[in-house]
Parts: sequence; C-alpha cells; structure tokens
Amino acid sequence: MRDILPALGRWYAAGSPFGLATVVAVSRSAPRDPGAAMAVGPGDEVVGSVSGGCVEGAVFELAQEVVESGEARLETFGYSDEDAFAVGLTCGGEITLLVRPVTPALDPSFGAVAESVAAGRPVTVATVTDGPARRGATLAVWADEVSGTLGTTGLDVAVTADARGELALGATGQRHYGPRGERREDAVTVFLHSFAPPPRMLVFGAIDYAAAVARIGAFLGYRVTVCDARPVFATPKRFPAGVEVVVEWPHRYLHDTATDDRTVICVVTHDPKFDVPLLAEALRRPAAYIGAMGSRRTHDDRMKRLRDAGLGASELARLRSPVGLDLGARTPEEVAVSVAAEIVALRWGGSGAPLTATAGAIHPREH
Repeated sequence: MRDILPALGRWYAAGSPFGLATVVAVSRSAPRDPGAAMAVGPGDEVVGSVSGGCVEGAVFELAQEVVESGEARLETFGYSDEDAFAVGLTCGGEITLLVRPVTPALDPSFGAVAESVAAGRPVTVATVTDGPARRGATLAVWADEVSGTLGTTGLDVAVTADARGELALGATGQRHYGPRGERREDAVTVFLHSFAPPPRMLVFGAIDYAAAVARIGAFLGYRVTVCDARPVFATPKRFPAGVEVVVEWPHRYLHDTATDDRTVICVVTHDPKFDVPLLAEALRRPAAYIGAMGSRRTHDDRMKRLRDAGLGASELARLRSPVGLDLGARTPEEVAVSVAAEIVALRWGGSGAPLTATAGAIHPREH
C-alpha cells in the first residue's frame, strides 16, 4: 500500500473514484502479506499487486464493479483442485481481499492518510471488513487525533485504543468486536493497517562493502544512514542516491541517535578504535540486528576487548559476528546479499537452510 499511495493520492485529490483491493487475511503459502494492495483508477489504470499475478484479472473486474455500485465486497481466493483453470492461487495458499470504492464522500480521511504516510507521520487505518457495521467504513487513527467513524461510538473507542497499540508496534492485522466495541465478541471484523515510518539501517564504515550493504538495505525498505569519522571516505557520491551520509565518530553518532526494535546496525569498519566503543554502545540499546564484519581472528579479539569494556554474556550474545550467512560470498555485493539474508532470516525466524532441505510450510504464519 505504501508504494502505491502517491498514485492514489493524486486520484483522490482530483476527485476521481477508484477501486482499492487490500489483502486483509492470508493462510498457508499465500504470495503476499496483509496490507498488500492493488487499485484500479481513472482510465482503467492499475497500480499495485495482491498476488503476484494469480488473481489480478479477477480483482481488476471487482474493482470496477465496486466503483460502479458504491458497495465494498469481501472476496476469498484459493487454489482449486477440481478446476485447475479456475481463478485462484497456484501456490496453494488463500487470500481474502476487501475491495472497496474510494471517493472523498465515502472516505473523507484518505487524503490526510496519504499525506501522513508521505511525511513519515505514523497512522493506522481501521476498516470494517465484515459484520453488521458498514463494510468499507474507515477510521484513521494518529497518536493525537482520529478521523472518520466505523458506525458506533463504542466501536470507534475500542478500535482507536487497539489501533494506537498496533501503531506502536508497526503491526497490521484483523481484530474482532461486538457491534458497540465489545471485546469478547466477534460480530464485527476490522482490519487495522499500520503505516509506521520505515525501519532504519545504520551502516558504520564508509568502505565499498558499506556501499553494497546500503544499496541492498534501501532495496529492502530501510531508511539507510552511513556513518564514518573520515571525511575523505564519507562522501555522498560514493553511495546510492537517498542514502544519508554522516561524518562523525561512530559511537558518538549512535549515542545521539534513537533506535528501536526494528533498527538494523551493520559495522564494517575493521578498526578496534571505532568498533569497540561503537559496539559497546550498540549492544546496550534496542535493535533488531547488530552485525560486525571481520575474520574469526578479528572477532575473537573484538570479543575480548568488549568483555574488557564491561559487556556481559547476554549483551555479547546479541552480536552477529562474523556478519552474514555462509554463502561463500567474495565481492562486496555478494557479502551484502549474505548480510541481507541473515537480517531477513533473523526477522522471520528462518533457518537459512536451502528450501530443498526443509519440509512443511515455506511461510509459517505467526501466532
């Protein structure tokens, strides 16, 4: 959804109705996660994707129909053993889509939501998908304000509280309520779609490996900053467009920079005078991943220096060093793939093993 919002914002500002299909639930090996979206706008222009090509033709027609009728629809697509040519998912999974018309009259908050996402201001959009409340009704929830309604005051109050909790976590998913917001009932299903700012990747050491890691980090959706104390190396022209480059001692920069449980920290400096104070700071603060490049000899020396600096076993256990998965990587680009693979595996609990050597669901669902 984040990727297609600029186009949707333009259609909305022009007063052009469009049909918006959003993945609200998945099961088994579904190709896209909740929040993936596709829209059909003026002139039958299409943006986004909900399945990677399996059901987009059917969704195109649904989007046209909801714009014509003005009524939202909930549709589920899955693999059909009985009719291999039926519209469905060849991966064997199942996705449920909410397809709704969007106009200023039906969704007065949509423009403000699009502006907030573009500006990096966190917002959660709550949308009724099923139940006695009006399907497609939306409620936009920011940290300090609310816009729209789901139909009743009680439902709005309950959903607002939950939406702010999801926003703090950057989480997206369905919740169930009674018609007036009762929490132990499931008459009304609401999809909470959180738009938190992109997670940060902090890369320390402005060398060729850092440029490759920064490039793949930006590709994965991180807001990337490269930091080095040496101005001759820390120059924007050596790094991809959009990557922030900072000249500062790494540990000082990190000390003054906020991190959270989604932040990725990659250390590629290879120099104890930079590495040790930097990692001592990093291992004592929130982060999803802390990795440091170097040989096994460098790693052993680094660990000794960190112990001497007062770090305990639980803090040192957070360090991924030598950085990356064992791919046999040689070039900076290959090493960056290795690092990215480790970050993704740690985030989702992957083993890093070849899928041919594993069994069961490829994308196990979180509980």
